[in-house]
Amino acid sequence: MDKKLLRIFALIVLIILLAGCQEEPEVETAPDEAEAEGTSQAEIRAQQYLELWNDQEFSKMYGSFLNQGSKDVYGSLNFVTWQEDIYEQLGVSDVNVTYEPPEEPVEYTKDTPADFTIHVEMETLAGPIEFDQTLTLLHESHDEMEDWFVEWDPSYILPRLELGDEVEVQMTEAVRGELVDRHDRPIAANSEAMTIGIVPMNFNTSEQKQKLARALEIDVEEINAAINKSWVQPHYFVPIKQVPMNNQLMLDRVFAVPGTQQVTSTFREYPYGEALAHLIGYIGPITAEQLAELEGEGYGPNDLIGRQGLERALEERLRGKPGVRVLAYRAGGGDPTVLFENDAGEGEVVKLTIDAELQKSIFESMGGEPGASAAVHPETGETLALVSSPSYDPNEFLKGITGSRYQELSDDPDKPLFIRFAASYSPGSAIKPVTAAIGLESGAIDPEEGVDIEGERWQLNGSWGGFHITRLHPEVENPVDLHKALVYSDNIYFAQKGLEIGREEMIAGYENFGFTENIPFVLNLQPSTITNNGSLGSDGQTADTAYGQGQMLVNILHLAAMYEPLLNGGTMYEASILLEENEPVVWKENLVSDDNAELLRAALRSAVTDGYAESANIDEVAIAGKTGTTELKMRTGEAGKENGYFVGYDSDNPDAIIAMMIEGIEDESNGSDYVAAKVASVLKQHKE
Repeated sequence: MDKKLLRIFALIVLIILLAGCQEEPEVETAPDEAEAEGTSQAEIRAQQYLELWNDQEFSKMYGSFLNQGSKDVYGSLNFVTWQEDIYEQLGVSDVNVTYEPPEEPVEYTKDTPADFTIHVEMETLAGPIEFDQTLTLLHESHDEMEDWFVEWDPSYILPRLELGDEVEVQMTEAVRGELVDRHDRPIAANSEAMTIGIVPMNFNTSEQKQKLARALEIDVEEINAAINKSWVQPHYFVPIKQVPMNNQLMLDRVFAVPGTQQVTSTFREYPYGEALAHLIGYIGPITAEQLAELEGEGYGPNDLIGRQGLERALEERLRGKPGVRVLAYRAGGGDPTVLFENDAGEGEVVKLTIDAELQKSIFESMGGEPGASAAVHPETGETLALVSSPSYDPNEFLKGITGSRYQELSDDPDKPLFIRFAASYSPGSAIKPVTAAIGLESGAIDPEEGVDIEGERWQLNGSWGGFHITRLHPEVENPVDLHKALVYSDNIYFAQKGLEIGREEMIAGYENFGFTENIPFVLNLQPSTITNNGSLGSDGQTADTAYGQGQMLVNILHLAAMYEPLLNGGTMYEASILLEENEPVVWKENLVSDDNAELLRAALRSAVTDGYAESANIDEVAIAGKTGTTELKMRTGEAGKENGYFVGYDSDNPDAIIAMMIEGIEDESNGSDYVAAKVASVLKQHKE
């Protein structure tokens, strides 16, 4: 052998010998083996199975964890597909399967089953389902691999479920809470009805659909729309329409249509119809957007939900808790087995401050004319009525309003869907008592001091150009004091006094009465504003604002509330509508002294007896109040429409202040007295 090759060979042998003498390096423990320290392999396998279960990884559970006997009996179709189908039917989410580890390590022998007590929780379409079960693992050899495997049966899906069962999910309708008025009269009530529906797999011919559409007096398209909703499965019960139990003729026609199903249910009813529609609102099918927004709140895709008004604002209290029954139909027949049942819970009965009969009286007095009205109790701030006219029948929406009917309402020039009591309007002279209170409290108005006003037009100086303040009654004798100015609604007097009060004091005074603030109320109402930017930019604007013109806008409920301090000692309360709010909440206080309030009350009574609210001067009720007219200028500068106001109350028994606004009174010869007549008729009926 070559010496060079011999040296290389010797070196290689030496390296091998040295390597053999080194200590063995520490080998990192595999994660599973580290976890196994103090934990048996059976327990590790149980933990891994539960993790897959929580993630609904049924294929992996079947392939890697099911014991051979379970696979032979049930197969992949029953374990994976069936389990997935049932979870889908139930709308299962948030699966959480846990077990309580033993306090001391347990040694499981290969020839003995390893049992673990587990707790199963899951959210479903109608709330949580939970149950306890025993998870059993057996030690077996699979493809030359020995380990622990789960012995499974259908009761792990739901207790008492057996192979071959047909599962049906029945939703139990929650009983929605009712709304009642202050005298317990039903406003939004539940009546007994029949929910008519179909199961798509048994109702799939055009002839069936046409017969059912005729029986229910709807279009076939509505049936197709219900069947084609995203949540519908072939075996689901799909509700089409509710029919009141007293509509026996329609029910008889429906029962004659093969393939239909009927479920007894409650039917929402609004006994006062149009009179309370905008305030109470209505319920309707939940939209996809609402369902996504309320995910996790227990709503299902076929639930009804408050869509407008108090039905929407009080949804959480009214909705109740839906229930669910999961039934298993055995292959051998017989009565179904109840696998799970969660009873429905009733919503609250909510009592309102509203006087439904007063509300109805106000609505009827408005005669369908566009306008808004509010009534409040001066000693509590309770909302007795809140009206928008014209209106719509909320019961139409419950019965399934057609697209053509909804379009008809939307296209109506009088806008019956528009909520006028939520908007704000120029108040005109109806704001003068508030301006007077501000002037009296600031000292800018001396009630005994009169001013001489000549003619029907006035301006501060020539810098106003063509702008003048005008008044309707130049025939009133001088001097004009506060009492006369209120009785005869003298714009020039209030314009001059507004300038004497001053811009900053005027702004502060109106803000003390709640202008520019959000109105505290359960529904969203537009706040009242003094001007567009919150300031008075000129003398002309200041003068105009003092008698309710300019850019001033007032909400009708707020307007009624601003008269409260004149009757109760200077306090304006937050407008309440829930009768459970027993203690009135003060919003503004010390707005007017007792002496000044007495002066204003006397003027408001004289405005009816001696002024131009003649129609409110009736024998039955000693009405006091203030009219107001606002002229809405056209873009051309010409006179346009006029809105009329009257805010009035029974001066002998002031338990309700009623503020009413009617749009478009320009053709009425007696102006805002036209509105005063309507309020007078309501106060007369209210007294009776």
